[in-house]
Amino acid sequence: MRADWELISNWIKPNTRVLDLGCGDGALLKYLREVRNVSGLGLEISDDNIVRCIENGVDVIQADLEGQWHTYFSNQSFDYVLMTQTLQAVRRPDRILDEMLRIANETIITFYNMGYWKNRLQLFYGRMPVTTVLPAHWYETENIHLCTISDFEALCAKKNICCKERVGVNHSHQISQSTRWMPNLMSEVALYLLSLKR
Repeated sequence: MRADWELISNWIKPNTRVLDLGCGDGALLKYLREVRNVSGLGLEISDDNIVRCIENGVDVIQADLEGQWHTYFSNQSFDYVLMTQTLQAVRRPDRILDEMLRIANETIITFYNMGYWKNRLQLFYGRMPVTTVLPAHWYETENIHLCTISDFEALCAKKNICCKERVGVNHSHQISQSTRWMPNLMSEVALYLLSLKR
């Protein structure tokens, strides 16, 4: 079990409905079903990952997050919508965030933090960062909208989105004293529980 999965599961109430966007092999939904008894559905584009979801016993729809996937779901049809380390790979993360908060009362987002000190150091030397959590070079990466924790929180403020919980973790998905004190500088990955401000 990954440490970030435990953090996510702590934010999810038992016996709720969860939609996971870009669910990969379905392992997170499988875990949430086991520890929180959620009713889960995944959206995934990769044929190989669809097969793995089925092998994991996870219900999945093949869909492109750049397409009309959101039309499948009515307002508040889920309790939570998840998107783990996928936000930076879509063309309009702001619009996907809007749809997530339409479909569920609460959303959980995780993303790579470009404000992490090792990323800043590589940029200082004039190179795009290559790190443990961002291992691809600029010319082969799927990430097209990398942001910092500060960037993401500015977007949330602009959209009147409440950051109910925020956790920064290192490459091992562990919380440390430094990720608590200086999350934008010391966190490699950020995790958020969000809702609309009422």
